[in-house]
Amino acid sequence: MSEILIEVKNLDKQYMKQKAVNNASFQIKRGMICGLIGPNGAGKTTIMKMLGGLAIPTGGSISIFGETSENGLAKARSRMSFMIETPYAKEKMTARENLEKQRIQKGIPDKKRIDEVLQTVNLTDTGKKVAKNFSLGMRQRLGIANALLTKPEIMVLDEPVNGLDPEGIVEIRELLLKLNREEGITIIISSHILSELSLLCTDYIFINKGEILQTVSTPELKKICKEFYRIDTDNNSLAAAVLQNKLGLTQFDVDKDGTIRLYEGLENIRDISKALFENGVIPVGLGMNEANLEQYYMNMVGEENEEHNEGTKVSDAKR
Repeated sequence: MSEILIEVKNLDKQYMKQKAVNNASFQIKRGMICGLIGPNGAGKTTIMKMLGGLAIPTGGSISIFGETSENGLAKARSRMSFMIETPYAKEKMTARENLEKQRIQKGIPDKKRIDEVLQTVNLTDTGKKVAKNFSLGMRQRLGIANALLTKPEIMVLDEPVNGLDPEGIVEIRELLLKLNREEGITIIISSHILSELSLLCTDYIFINKGEILQTVSTPELKKICKEFYRIDTDNNSLAAAVLQNKLGLTQFDVDKDGTIRLYEGLENIRDISKALFENGVIPVGLGMNEANLEQYYMNMVGEENEEHNEGTKVSDAKR
């Protein structure tokens, strides 16, 4: 069984009359890249702040590396790093100067560590260029370099690809995968770019209105999000009868709008189309679909968060 590094039980956070996090429970195991998914205001950043000790829970418990006491959690957090909201950087300092300042503040004796992290995040050639002249992607990589100084076992990253262009998103993704695979760093990450999380994460935590809706691994998600063939005809009720009674197909669903999702016999779709036509059904819309992370999220959260979800939708240009 994988080692549990973080265990959260019945966690609450109340701000005045608003409950930002409500009875949240989940586990983070060693080696995970776990995506926190939810609309703006869902409680993702609040959970990250409580993990980092930047916000005090009003209920429930947090265990990190088996530590639960205040002193124990402080010790455990020294084995973690956090990049929450805007990455910290002194505008008039170079990447090296910023990291040297952080190295001293964090009490890291090894000066060579700066060269190591600069190379890891590909910022070795920035020279005398100061942070105020960095691109957004360079700023994010500098923030990750700062988080790496202490050689953390767990990294908590809040929207690290927010606002980046496609090239910058790919750079951060490849960097995080490298840190996970080669250095064994467990990562907790939030992002609105769900297609990007689907290329990165091993596990997902879905959160809405402060409540954990579901936790699911990538293999589990793939089983849920089956490939299917969408069938729309001039008579979908008759089409369903043909599929079942004439072709012996039973693995299909009928959506609210009447269209059919067929999960079997996909290799023989031409024969299926022919059988429908020969039995008096005229196909008006046929196409292969594979349910993705974004669709799964939208179905889970539902229409109640339609306005929030507009900020979570992903265009192909950002993939």
